[in-house]
Amino acid sequence: MQPMKFFLDTHDVNSKTFPAGLTPEQFEGFFAQYEQACYAEGVVPLRIHVGYGDGRAFCFTMAPDAEAVRRAHARVGLPFDSITEVTTATPGDTFFRRAAA
Repeated sequence: MQPMKFFLDTHDVNSKTFPAGLTPEQFEGFFAQYEQACYAEGVVPLRIHVGYGDGRAFCFTMAPDAEAVRRAHARVGLPFDSITEVTTATPGDTFFRRAAA
């Protein structure tokens, strides 16, 4: 298996990267298409946080590189504001890092 990294991409109605007035039902239908596009590009959608009222979404994925995430978005015509490689930083991560030092 190819090494994977974590990515966070953002969408916002104000920059026209999130559909205005999107309902949970519409999102559910769209997500099925997006999920297939992700798998075709070797991207694993881990979690999507959607603020329907604010018109924003934050997608947490695992992929070999940012280009794979871009291609998955392109397959379904989904624009984005940014794609950022991220790492997790939880209290548990911090605790174990301190304990090891």
